[in-house]
Amino acid sequence: MIGRLKGTLISKQPPWLVIDVGGVGYELEAPMSTVFDLPETGREVTLFTHYAAKEDTVALYGFLREQERTLFRALQKVSGIGAKTSLAVLSGASADEFARLVQTGDIAALTRIPGIGKKTAERIIVELRDRVDGIALALPNAGGAVPKDPISEASVALQQLGYKPAEVARLAKEASEPGDTAESIIRKALKAALR
Repeated sequence: MIGRLKGTLISKQPPWLVIDVGGVGYELEAPMSTVFDLPETGREVTLFTHYAAKEDTVALYGFLREQERTLFRALQKVSGIGAKTSLAVLSGASADEFARLVQTGDIAALTRIPGIGKKTAERIIVELRDRVDGIALALPNAGGAVPKDPISEASVALQQLGYKPAEVARLAKEASEPGDTAESIIRKALKAALR
């Protein structure tokens, strides 16, 4: 519903932010990773947002990087994890670091994040292991620039076509040869996927 906000940062009182967009002050909750990287108040900012409407509340969450929003959304699909725990995860680890912890099955490190116990950490690993590759491949900056190496470009494109992260990693790796462009990797990967 509201995917992005661009405006003046009016207030920064962690975890709450207020951004003035055309005279309307939007109040957002943000992870510490976003809050720490914001400029001082009075400066223009652009945030990716997640709009959540429940029976009795409406909330807006803000993120400097698309990758953080992707992780926030993926975490909430895990049974028993809500917005507060998702924000705690983003405040305690970068998206890349979190992806590494899940891929390696590091329960001890995950339980050091506030709100995550052993059973929740195990659930996260089981439910997100196949999806964290996609989080790690998500566009790494707020500008939305596609990674410059051909394999990364091809991987992002294949994901946007609907292939699962684990399948994307395998297809891109098998289809790439030294000197290939992203387009040729994508073509070869799509042919391989249809076999």
